[in-house]
Amino acid sequence: MSWKTRRLRGHEGAAAMAFLLPNFLGFLVFTIGPVFFSLVASFSNWNLQRTIPFQWIGLENYAKLFHDPDFWLYFVNTGYLMLGLPVAIGGSLVLALLLNRDLRGIVAYRTLFYLPTFTSGVALLILWKALYNPDFGPVNVVINWFLDSLGVNRLVAILTGRELSAPQWLLSTRNLLGIGVEQVRIVAKQWGLGARDAIIIMGIWVAIGGNNMLLYLAGLSNIPQELLEAAQIDGAGRWATFRHVTWPQLAPTTFFIVVMSFIGGLQGGFEQARVMTGGGPAGTTTTLTYYIYTKAFEEFDIGYSCSIAWVLFIIIFVVTLINWKFGSRELNY
Repeated sequence: MSWKTRRLRGHEGAAAMAFLLPNFLGFLVFTIGPVFFSLVASFSNWNLQRTIPFQWIGLENYAKLFHDPDFWLYFVNTGYLMLGLPVAIGGSLVLALLLNRDLRGIVAYRTLFYLPTFTSGVALLILWKALYNPDFGPVNVVINWFLDSLGVNRLVAILTGRELSAPQWLLSTRNLLGIGVEQVRIVAKQWGLGARDAIIIMGIWVAIGGNNMLLYLAGLSNIPQELLEAAQIDGAGRWATFRHVTWPQLAPTTFFIVVMSFIGGLQGGFEQARVMTGGGPAGTTTTLTYYIYTKAFEEFDIGYSCSIAWVLFIIIFVVTLINWKFGSRELNY
């Protein structure tokens, strides 16, 4: 190699590094830097109010965290809000199958179903908050009409001596599993529909027509037509074709959606709590991410909030490894 060629390649390498440097510096300053900074801060008692002198306390924040009843309650809240994931994923698949047809206007239908994804998250949450209003919200208006006009309340009153009423939704601590308010235990009077369930229903509505639907549509379009034609020639019906051809071919897409949904679920709940409920009522919609926010920016306990963030990272990492270990077995590449 001549010296001119080496010099030319050296100039090209320097030019490439010059173009990459801003992105690398941004990644270093705004991503890697804060991550390691939070790890270091988690071993301190750093408090922005300066009510106590700063000092390094080792693992005390982590020990305190595992004995913190609020942490475990909010961990259960986070898991409860993820109960809608199977319904959302299954609904996205069903919707993708319905929209994967060569029909007139199918592009318009796909656009309409995906349209809520473009809506601002805060605007969407404010809209759903109004829908869930227990006094004049459209959701309870429909439920009360169903109970009164169709005679459901009268029948229930005859059978049980009581009348049904529409849920209080975002104002209620009740939930389908009957989880208590202050402690993680089953309480009979807590059975019903409340704020947690309202957020789950809203999440399912948002997720069904969102990115998961697009991923399934892309996966369906990549299924070889030869396999579908072979199934038809063999006399397979729609269900048999879906079970033995479509579903196995969608395994990589489903695996990716499940992994990303679990990660998003463990990281989620902040916007809903911040905009719709403020973490209430009585902390029933406070998730781990919102707990991190309140500890850091309302109570100014930076060191403790960083330890919560790193425990959440470990939980997400372990759950992802489990999904990868057991979910990747069924993949067909």
